[in-house]
Amino acid sequence: MRLRVDPILCDGYGQCAELLPEAIMLDEWGYPILAPRPIDRELEPAARRAVSMCPRLALSLEKAA
Repeated sequence: MRLRVDPILCDGYGQCAELLPEAIMLDEWGYPILAPRPIDRELEPAARRAVSMCPRLALSLEKAA
C-alpha cells in the first residue's frame, strides 16, 4: 500500500503526521511530505486511521504498483 496526498485539498492541519510519523513528515508550512516507499504491513492500520482522520479527505491509501 502507498499513501497519496491531494495537495489541492490539503490545508496542512498535520494530523496525519501525528498519527503516522513513520511515513509522514511535515514541511515548514505544515503540509505532509510522504515517504517514497510503500507502507509496511505492520503500519497499515495506522495508515488507514490517518486516512480516515484527515479533516479535508486529502489523504488516501492505494495499492502499490
